[in-house]
Amino acid sequence: MLPTAASLQGKPVPQVTFKTRSGGQSRDITSDELFKGKTVVVFALPGAYTPTCSSAHLPRYNELAPALRGHGIDDIICISVNDAFVMDEWRRGQEAEHVTMIPDGNGEFTAGMGMLVDKRALGLGQRSWRYSMLVRDGVVDTMFIEAQDENDQEADPFEVSDADTMLRHIAPDASAPEPVVMFSKPGCPFCARAKAVLKARGIDFTDISQDSKITTSVLRAVSGGTTWPQVFEGGRLIGGADEVVAHFGPAPVVQPEAEAAASAGGGA
Repeated sequence: MLPTAASLQGKPVPQVTFKTRSGGQSRDITSDELFKGKTVVVFALPGAYTPTCSSAHLPRYNELAPALRGHGIDDIICISVNDAFVMDEWRRGQEAEHVTMIPDGNGEFTAGMGMLVDKRALGLGQRSWRYSMLVRDGVVDTMFIEAQDENDQEADPFEVSDADTMLRHIAPDASAPEPVVMFSKPGCPFCARAKAVLKARGIDFTDISQDSKITTSVLRAVSGGTTWPQVFEGGRLIGGADEVVAHFGPAPVVQPEAEAAASAGGGA
């Protein structure tokens, strides 16, 4: 039987030393390093590379991480009962640069939370139940725990521990940013201009550059246009560089004296 959200709220997180790995280096990280003096969002899931975790749970937290940080969150942590090598490879494969991946290899943190469940029927051994929580200075503020059906050991619901639910809880009036994609062409000055606008505005975007598969024919089939770039937001075509400026606003103009001061400061 899993604990209730109410029974965990107001309690400190378990004190554990995690065996992590990043950039080819192993490192021990304690619970205090992750939580002390910080406001942190945690989401826990059954396992790296599993379908829901890879297709929805992790990617959406990574996508909404800037919005969460913009509302006072210091870090977004993913915890799974996997070893450090698996979690590090999964992070790289998912391009989850906005999420801190924490392997709970021995299940100590998960057991301390009361969230360790038997997944032997699926060949997974002991794993974490799916949940999310808001932690302030090492103390659980809010919990979202997926409903458990004790008669169905293979069930893996995904209804309340998602990133959108957490963002709505933290900032009810916040709107989730729409994903932005740009089809660009190497050496294209209009593409460079559009990228500069998006970067200056702090807008995360995916750049799909022309290659043997992304041809002008593909561009026309997708956007209806034949000029580069073509930028999309949330499934809607914005257009080329001029349309990007009109939609998102122009890139801020850097005054020469400010630019010179910045260069001088950078060389100090």
